[in-house]
Amino acid sequence: MEYLKWSYQDGIATIAIERPPANALSTGLLRELSTVLDEIEPNTDIKVIVIHGEGRFFSAGADIKEFTTVFSSEGFANIGKYGQALFERMEKFPKPILAAIHGAALGGGLELAMACHIRLVGENTKLGLPELQLGLIPGYAGTQRLPKYVGVARAAEMLFTSEPITGLEAVQFGLANHAYPENEVLEQALKMAGKIAKKSTGSLKATIQLLNYAKTEEFYEGVKKEVELFGEIFETPDAKEGIQAFIEKREPHFKGE
Repeated sequence: MEYLKWSYQDGIATIAIERPPANALSTGLLRELSTVLDEIEPNTDIKVIVIHGEGRFFSAGADIKEFTTVFSSEGFANIGKYGQALFERMEKFPKPILAAIHGAALGGGLELAMACHIRLVGENTKLGLPELQLGLIPGYAGTQRLPKYVGVARAAEMLFTSEPITGLEAVQFGLANHAYPENEVLEQALKMAGKIAKKSTGSLKATIQLLNYAKTEEFYEGVKKEVELFGEIFETPDAKEGIQAFIEKREPHFKGE
């Protein structure tokens, strides 16, 4: 593994994202995560999973520089489709997945966290979907999962302004379960995972299956539409300006194109 490190003990698998400096979610990292899930799923010694980030962040977003290597709306849409399928698999995974989030979970990083069953955050952790700042939109089902947790109006504000919320606000709004001091998040996640690991494998699997019935047909229609628009918007001049501005660390100048 180049970007992930994982191990398990006492029924708990711990997956660490290790892609400094920001743990950006490249296609390679997502493929490694899929491989790890392939290994964990049949392992009867593992009851629950904890995902966390090494370094300063959980994950500060997608790999924007990788976007510059894509040259068509179809290619960009395929990036979204892969991420959507992986995160859908996580939400339906037969073993509970907890996200221990510190520093920041932005863009694809927050979309990854929202695909987990439980989210524990640092009190001052930043969580948001800032894709509109780049002239883009979320592509890993973020537009569909975020309003499910925080409501449509709050999701609209977070998307339209690109402003993140804090971990404390995330708990208040329903996006996260609990907030702790930054240096205690992983410890608390492992503590909760220990409680979950004492439960029956069959009852955990059945409960996850039932929880997924809360996702409506409209949710899946929205996910499909999101990836379609994700590809279309990528080809606009504004999107190209937004990506270039991000790389050059400057404000984008959108012309409405």
